[in-house]
Amino acid sequence: MIRDALKGQDFWDRWIDHYVYEVDHRQKRIEAPFEREDYKPQYVYELSKTYLWLALHRYSRGDSISELSQYFEPLLHYWEESEKLGLEVWTPEQQRVRHTWSINLDFYVDCFWLVSLGISLEVSDAQWCRLVALVGNEGQDALLDRIIATRTTERRIGASLCYPKPYARLVEAIDAPRSQQASLLAKFVEGWYGSIGAATKFGRDKQAVAHKEPYWHRYHLLEGGYFGYWCLEAVAAAKVFGLDDSQCIGHPHYPGDLLRPDIDTAPDMSRLEPELTASVGVPPEPPFTGEARQISSWEALKLLMKNKLGK
Repeated sequence: MIRDALKGQDFWDRWIDHYVYEVDHRQKRIEAPFEREDYKPQYVYELSKTYLWLALHRYSRGDSISELSQYFEPLLHYWEESEKLGLEVWTPEQQRVRHTWSINLDFYVDCFWLVSLGISLEVSDAQWCRLVALVGNEGQDALLDRIIATRTTERRIGASLCYPKPYARLVEAIDAPRSQQASLLAKFVEGWYGSIGAATKFGRDKQAVAHKEPYWHRYHLLEGGYFGYWCLEAVAAAKVFGLDDSQCIGHPHYPGDLLRPDIDTAPDMSRLEPELTASVGVPPEPPFTGEARQISSWEALKLLMKNKLGK
């Protein structure tokens, strides 16, 4: 049964096949000489992330949870290889931008998702230690540090949140009396997609990159790339803090089957944001071809206003 009904069976089958091909192609490609060796660290890093995207695609399609753990080892391996190669290529400033949670929302969210998957899939101690070393940032966030510390007990916990919106709501659910945790966790999940789109606006530190929202936030409008909008953070919190997630079950953003491997939960699409519901069945935006085209002054004005308004 498909867990993410925003896309159909054909979509998930086609793009899973694509990513299976992609990891094989990239593995072979990194063995050959690069025309630009300075790009190789990033290329290897993208191979690592491809394993994450493949796992999320398969979860969205409804594949068995037991099939997802196989991607964790190669994901860690190629991330580690990327970091080794990057030592000889990336400047200190590039390293800071790539690896600092508070100024790089994309890296923070990727780390949170991988920590959440590591927790929910119960990866080995060895893999967990490697993951914690890769995410770094010890003592930098009051929430993600706290979640990591449930398994790495000596970890220092940050004094404040890197991104109060949306994550202050999750902290509120964790710290609430048990009788209120279920409703507050559901409130976090319900507002997660919309709120994370504005996370940088309310972030603790100024972002090092110009993106106003996560790189994946509008992938549902594209021909490919969409892997599901899963609030993995909520699953991690539910598991490590014993939160009641009963009110989240069935929400299209809540990957609750990660905690219930023998159950397939149908998404309740009536709980989906209207913005996303409206996109069902709409033809995807055409991919950019790299070819310039002439536009009218009216189109130029609309583009200018769209950029100014951030919409």
